[in-house]
Amino acid sequence: MSARDEVLARIRRANAAAAGQPAPAGNASGPAGPARREHGDRGAAELLDLLAERLADYRAHVVRADAAGLRAAIAAALGRRGARRVVVPAGLSLPGVPNVAALAAIVPDVETVADHGLSAAQLDGFDGAVTAAAVAIAETGTIVLDAAAPDQGRRAISLVPDYHLCVVRRGQVVELVPEAIAALAGPVAAGAGPLTWISGPSATSDIELSRVEGVHGPRTLEVILVED
Repeated sequence: MSARDEVLARIRRANAAAAGQPAPAGNASGPAGPARREHGDRGAAELLDLLAERLADYRAHVVRADAAGLRAAIAAALGRRGARRVVVPAGLSLPGVPNVAALAAIVPDVETVADHGLSAAQLDGFDGAVTAAAVAIAETGTIVLDAAAPDQGRRAISLVPDYHLCVVRRGQVVELVPEAIAALAGPVAAGAGPLTWISGPSATSDIELSRVEGVHGPRTLEVILVED
């Protein structure tokens, strides 16, 4: 069964389900594919391990920390990067880091600027950005940011600077894409801004099949997974 056949089979099943009809058992080209799982069955610890593995596959740098160690982990990450100026959402709030002032106190040698509508040119002058996340998908190694959430800020914050440090909490990690969609239904229904789906650093292989990073976003993604 080719990829095309599988896609067409899934479309037929989806159309049948929408019409309240029994899903077709197969099609002229081959058998029906496996049913899509809506809910995962892994435990919280397994989800974190899987997410870390998938993120590493995408060339993201992953750090594990507990809530008490998050402050030190952020400071260490920015130190490794050599960041001197970082932009953060105006409503940034993380475990042990309740606001922008608290983050600035952690890294006094780094200029920490809250975003209040900075231009793209101004954002491009920062060494990196620090944000929270809305949800993370372990199976695909994807992090989703909600532009309407005060701790994630505008979409531009995570796209323009060359380095993105993202903090993901254990309770935000789901196993499958349908679970993430369900978790995001509330913000979307409330008129949230655009959702940013991140699977590793920005990259493309469109030019002569050569991987080029940083074409449409940060060249470097670093994720701190907060385990409690």
